[in-house]
Amino acid sequence: MSSTNIVCPHCLSTNRVPNQRLHDAPNCGKCKKPLFNQQPIEVNQMQFTKHIQSNQLPVVVDFWAPWCGPCKMMAPAFSSAAAKMEPNVRFVKVNTEQEQMLGQQFNIRSIPTIAIFYQGKEVARQAGAMQEAGIIQWVNSILSQLH
Repeated sequence: MSSTNIVCPHCLSTNRVPNQRLHDAPNCGKCKKPLFNQQPIEVNQMQFTKHIQSNQLPVVVDFWAPWCGPCKMMAPAFSSAAAKMEPNVRFVKVNTEQEQMLGQQFNIRSIPTIAIFYQGKEVARQAGAMQEAGIIQWVNSILSQLH
């Protein structure tokens, strides 16, 4: 029986979930809260690192800023895509105003920028606001290349 490591969005514990139970709304073994909330998780640098390094799921990251109009316009589409794509993908948001080191580390030059991380590495990046269907299509096209 194969399983997937999933980081809890609440307590950051890594949970090993049998693959056939991913769609059964699994809860964290430590804090007992849901591992998936059908919405992106706001992360700081430490949380970002934990999600990127410990999740065996692909992690879709929205690098954004509160003053950015296109970022605000894309936020509902990103949230809706998260609701439709979990639990196969983890969605997180990085506020580049608060987490400037992450923006520098990943050479974020324009926002919004969406990046996909898999097995600890960035595998794809797309700059500019996207609609929900575009986000889902782009993520699925990258995922199909990974498997």
